[in-house]
Amino acid sequence: MATRKAADCRKFPSEKNCSLYISGTEEEVLAVATAHAVSSHGHKNTPELRKQLQAMLEDERPGTGARAEAR
Repeated sequence: MATRKAADCRKFPSEKNCSLYISGTEEEVLAVATAHAVSSHGHKNTPELRKQLQAMLEDERPGTGARAEAR
């Protein structure tokens, strides 16, 4: 299984004091973090923004992500 990645908006100063924590595959987190940065923080969706967001991704800490339950 691939290492899950996470982006934690609390680690970056903002006027909104944003507390969003996103975790998933690197591709999922990057897509959602980009959409969040654009819609909630007013950034433009540029290659530079995506590069900055990708650089801030961390390996998800065990026990911090939601667990899917088998049905």
